[in-house]
Amino acid sequence: MSDTSSSTGQSGGGARTRGGLSGAGTPGEGTRAVRAGLPEPVKYEPTLPGPVFAAHFHLPGEPTGPYTYGRDENPTWSRLEQAIGELEAPDGDGVETLVFASGMAAISSVLFSQLRAGDAVVLPSDGYQALPLARAQLEAYGIEVRTAPTGGDAQLDVLDGARLLWIETPSNPGLDVCDVRRLVEAAHARGALVAVDNTLATPLGQRPLDLGADFSVASGTKQLTGHGDILLGYVVGRDADAMAAVRRWRKIVGAIPGPMEAWLAHRSIATLQLRVDRQNATALAVAEALRDWPEELAVRYPGLPGDPSHKVASQQMRRFGCVVSFALPSRERADRFLDALRLVDDATSFGGVRSTAERRGRWGGDAVPEGFIRLSVGAEDPEDLVADVRRALEESAG
Repeated sequence: MSDTSSSTGQSGGGARTRGGLSGAGTPGEGTRAVRAGLPEPVKYEPTLPGPVFAAHFHLPGEPTGPYTYGRDENPTWSRLEQAIGELEAPDGDGVETLVFASGMAAISSVLFSQLRAGDAVVLPSDGYQALPLARAQLEAYGIEVRTAPTGGDAQLDVLDGARLLWIETPSNPGLDVCDVRRLVEAAHARGALVAVDNTLATPLGQRPLDLGADFSVASGTKQLTGHGDILLGYVVGRDADAMAAVRRWRKIVGAIPGPMEAWLAHRSIATLQLRVDRQNATALAVAEALRDWPEELAVRYPGLPGDPSHKVASQQMRRFGCVVSFALPSRERADRFLDALRLVDDATSFGGVRSTAERRGRWGGDAVPEGFIRLSVGAEDPEDLVADVRRALEESAG
């Protein structure tokens, strides 16, 4: 993870005492988000230098500097990688972060850089919709793929002999939670690596490396950047050899973000705590309103005290996320509900400042009822959003 000292893109090096967080004691999460990845201040230069657009760099003599070719490194990536690393692992002890063109690029980089023909990997059976695509490719390469649900730590039952355990907690879209510490301990005892998809939680919700995981992987497309306007992914890890393999995979496939996307992501991280706190609080209010609705809606939200995941989630998460799920009795009812919403866009993805919802079954691939709704809570006023959801439930019931 390279440091940078000015908008010229030269390598900084040394402790960052003003632009960043070194020497600042133990800053709060808001301070960390606002200051993460900033370079040392330089007179007359911007506090967050603009994106560096470069396919190549001046390179006389031997290529010993940090920036040689645009597919390998970019100063704008370096700042973003440093920022994400400071959020995922505030102690910064031997942490490396790599950014990618999308969340799936980041996921693929870990799977395909760490596994070989003859290896076994454990995936969640209730994870992100694109994981079955990755499974098919892994199996085509001669890798054994085992699956089990997230809830109840069921992946423990198929762990023996695996090279890699892939955890997604909370799971998407079902919002089940597993005990990361327990699974990590069991996996390491069996010689397996552990990767945790931290997309839904964000680094302000949980820090997988602190829970013992080898990799924290996420789609920065979602709440990390929070505006629904860029695609981004990242991998964070402490093991130098494992991260070198991930870096090599990024180089081979060229799954790199553009500098503009990286700069927009870094800019957006400054408001992460503000967005997360607002969205999490409103998500709880929406979940409570759905829970108290006269119909049984099978509401899931880890922050609800009565949720099956709440006990484990409260032991390892600091915030419970912005996504609420529930099920209406039919596909037709779900479609009417979505049509009746006024403050919620009918769109996929989650984590944005504008609330979105969708009938998740329209995509296929998720084991959910036809009337299953995934609702991503945005930054609207809680009272307005709750009122909109209640009104849409009433109108759609007729």
